[in-house]
Amino acid sequence: MSFDVKITGGLLYDGDGGAPVRADIGVREGRIAEIGACAAAADRVIDADGAIVAPGFIDLHTHYDGQASWDEELKPSVNHGVTTVLMGNCGVGFAPVRKTDHDRLIRLMEGVEDIPGTALHEGLRWGWESFAEYMDALDAMPHTIDFAVMAPHDPVRVYAMGERASAFEPSTDDDIAMMRALVSEALDAGAAGFSIGRTDVHRTADGDWTPSAEASVKELTGVAEAFRGRDRGVMQIVCDFNLEREGDQFDEEFAVIEAFVRAGGRPASISLMQRDMAPDQWRRILRSTERLNADGVDFRVQVAPRAIGVFNGLQCTFHPLMAQPSYIAIKDRPLAERVAIMRDPSFREKCLAETPVRLAGEGSSVPPIADTMIAAIELVANKLFRLGETPDYEQPAAQSLGEEARRDGVCAMEKLYDVMLERDGRQLIYFPIYNYTEFNYENVRTMLTHPNAMLGLSDGGAHVGTICDASFPTYLLSHWCRDRDHGQIPLARAIRMLTADAADYLGLADRGRLTVGARADINVIDHDTLRLGAPEMIRDLPAGGQRLVQPVSGYRATLVAGAPVIVNDQVTDARPGRLVRFN
Repeated sequence: MSFDVKITGGLLYDGDGGAPVRADIGVREGRIAEIGACAAAADRVIDADGAIVAPGFIDLHTHYDGQASWDEELKPSVNHGVTTVLMGNCGVGFAPVRKTDHDRLIRLMEGVEDIPGTALHEGLRWGWESFAEYMDALDAMPHTIDFAVMAPHDPVRVYAMGERASAFEPSTDDDIAMMRALVSEALDAGAAGFSIGRTDVHRTADGDWTPSAEASVKELTGVAEAFRGRDRGVMQIVCDFNLEREGDQFDEEFAVIEAFVRAGGRPASISLMQRDMAPDQWRRILRSTERLNADGVDFRVQVAPRAIGVFNGLQCTFHPLMAQPSYIAIKDRPLAERVAIMRDPSFREKCLAETPVRLAGEGSSVPPIADTMIAAIELVANKLFRLGETPDYEQPAAQSLGEEARRDGVCAMEKLYDVMLERDGRQLIYFPIYNYTEFNYENVRTMLTHPNAMLGLSDGGAHVGTICDASFPTYLLSHWCRDRDHGQIPLARAIRMLTADAADYLGLADRGRLTVGARADINVIDHDTLRLGAPEMIRDLPAGGQRLVQPVSGYRATLVAGAPVIVNDQVTDARPGRLVRFN
């Protein structure tokens, strides 16, 4: 029999971490039909000579929950070799929902994940109430890549408790029973799991804490019991252990999380990063998860391959001048007009002389950390960098804009003001908030190579005006496996993190490895020339909303169920992606 697609001459990395082999792959009816000589003819032949061939990548931490209802392409994840994404992270999402709570959930997602509310209002195709109906609505629309959805705590709590959920009232036994039933219904419909968010940084667009941020251990364990008796489903957690509050609350907060994970009895993962304000906390998290692993609990950490950072600039959600009264007066004008005004020496002098106003507080989605950073800008500037046309995410402290200001004999704010006007106001300033306390990635390497670690935290589809981390897979393969001058990670190990490790965690037996019979989710990558460009802001969201995207080159082909969705770095017209149901 002939093949639908044949990939020839490539160096195959099977996803299990073993040594690569040179072989062809024959694809038939969306599955890998043969690995080896593949002598039969094919309707389409993809030349992989000089390239590596790997399973399609699985991204465990994205927020396409709204975008998937209007966007077939699911950029930018599809551009970076990702063939399956997991949505519904951090406890936020859009189902279950009553019509009266549509705006409430939009305001929540807008604040927590920096997705323009106007884009969500115009783009969201509300046509569901239950989680099962939400899944059906997404599944009815074709996409480039596959997606799975977790039931998020916040909408579940709002559905069960109404106004009381956002008033931070304690849940009653009846409330908990209803939440448990809602999560059970979602799991019965094929949801991938359940997610919670416990962090002071996450706020709604109105400046309020998220509805579930202060949920009691009784509520969390009660809802987690929805997993009892099930052999599928995962639990996802984001938590900052109350770092913005007084006193060390790590042990108390981890005890809550441990109780939640034990009550569910299913594989779980928690975000892991190094925070400047608690530089050793990440090690405490690792030790705590190791303790649970030794006791038979499957509890893992999600790590990033670089800093958890944000871009600052006149087009971005945040930048150092955003609290200056003179800038606030012109902030809504078009970019070119703002730049022209800011280049006026008298405006510059006035703006720089002003005292910044407070941005966070009641009615504001700006997190308190923004005010803290602006107030300490002379110090913060020591951790701000130009990213460059060929992005460098691991720069030494000597290249910071704070150091540049000192060398030029000006204050940090003067330097930042001028840098933001570069490239006609399109210059991006990189602020590696987390994972960069020592101005290098040695701690990141320790996280990445820990046996309990999974690659995650890309936030694909979220924070569209501040980050562009859906490029994590490309960065892992290029920086860590090729460009870094020391401490490189073997390519086979990196590919395993992107494929088999994620598939095994989710319980996806049909993907994540190049084996006969597996789903033909496949990447053909010119690893020697794989490159990231500088992020750029585009306006392609509903209602003219803007988002950051990052040019990439080196993806010769990406196949989803045997259909090429990327050819020579460009998205094709193929739409084989569907909802992944876990039942």
